[in-house]
Amino acid sequence: MYIGNLCIEEIENRTGVQFSEELRSYMKPRRQEKAANVAEGKWHCFDMPFILVCGDIKTAVTIFEQLNCHSDEFKERLQIGVN
Repeated sequence: MYIGNLCIEEIENRTGVQFSEELRSYMKPRRQEKAANVAEGKWHCFDMPFILVCGDIKTAVTIFEQLNCHSDEFKERLQIGVN
């Protein structure tokens, strides 16, 4: 069972990592409110388990590449998956 619908600020608070303005600008218009069938180019972040689900590999890779350089700063592990 997946629960939650986290926004960028909630993800930042949970991970302890401040996202770059570039990443925030990329993610903001791509957030999908509904959890089911995340569309291509969109993402949805669950609270439990803490996972960011992307609608396609390109979106997942773009977000991962922006966050990867901060991996040692994360206070909690964030999984990134593809729907």
